[in-house]
Amino acid sequence: MENLYHSLDSLYEEIVQIRRHLHQHPELSFQEVHTPKYIAEYHEKLGHRVRTNVGGNGVVAYLQGGKPGPTVAMRADFDALPIKEETGLPFQSQNEGVMHACGHDAHTATLLGLAKALNGMKEELEGTVVFIHQHAEEVIPGGAKLMIEDGCLDGVDVIFGTHIQAQTPLGEVNYRVGPLQAAADFFEIDIQGKGGHGAYPHQTKDSIVIGSQLVNNLQQIVSRKVDPLHSAVVSVGSFEAINANNVIADTAELKGTVRTFDEGVRDLIEAEMERVVSATCELANAKGVLHYRRGYPSLVTHEKETLFVANLAEGIPGVEVVQESPQVMGGEDFSYYLQQVKGTFFFTGAEINGRKSPIHIIILNLILMKEDYLLQQKC
Repeated sequence: MENLYHSLDSLYEEIVQIRRHLHQHPELSFQEVHTPKYIAEYHEKLGHRVRTNVGGNGVVAYLQGGKPGPTVAMRADFDALPIKEETGLPFQSQNEGVMHACGHDAHTATLLGLAKALNGMKEELEGTVVFIHQHAEEVIPGGAKLMIEDGCLDGVDVIFGTHIQAQTPLGEVNYRVGPLQAAADFFEIDIQGKGGHGAYPHQTKDSIVIGSQLVNNLQQIVSRKVDPLHSAVVSVGSFEAINANNVIADTAELKGTVRTFDEGVRDLIEAEMERVVSATCELANAKGVLHYRRGYPSLVTHEKETLFVANLAEGIPGVEVVQESPQVMGGEDFSYYLQQVKGTFFFTGAEINGRKSPIHIIILNLILMKEDYLLQQKC
């Protein structure tokens, strides 16, 4: 392990430059072209066997160790978000309206650095290391599911993933055995009423009033139908009914999300939403249609692999705190990998000097959790 630390130290500047290059050239989910090509070429120069276009735009590279052993996979995602960057940094995004605001550039840079370091000591390695570079983590159906269907986990015995957390202090690692992140579902509700003049409401079926009742009624699903010992969220994030000041809208649309950890609760909420939408609209003699889309399932870690990471973290230079993470309502498609093979997912702190950046809620290599690495990252 000490040899690996020294190797990573020598690669520090290269890792920083990789990360900044990726930060300058972000690409949206399912639109990644430059990034997978860059990743594939990096592995090919190391002499690794490489598969491209895995499940779409994914890249999988293989490093065969000099000794027999298990096949261990590590995953980094590389898609960006539709956000305009205004940091003014010298390596600011060159793609207008697209930014690595979630840390996927850091995930990819560190995994590539680790790949090079391990390649330099491959004769000492036991087994095979699989580097899974995943596209489209941010948008359902997500790249993980598609890459799995294309065989990225074939022969893999165990998989590890992590996500940097700008809300968590640098030097802290958070883990949890069992359900860590919630299933993330989305819904749209179309309301068809009857419009009319605002002066004559009795001649209408007011879609705005119906929608308002729906917002309230949906909240009662969690408070009155879900066991209080189970966590769940039903949030309406959008309510739209466009019309003039003196006109009652004939249609309205609600959009929102549902977050759960338990599959039974997930099924219950979807069924209850169907019932609430139907009953509320029927009461107003209007029509309502629920469009419910299931997103990523709940991310459930495995005990042995999770405790292995927690114990390993205790001895990593720069790691000062290792503690259990609370459950997180944010979704993550790493959950699909853990449904197929044993493994774990954890959080790596990245808050610097009290700066907390609310990044959208992996660095696959715990050994890269070094204070000097993240301190010199400007974003």
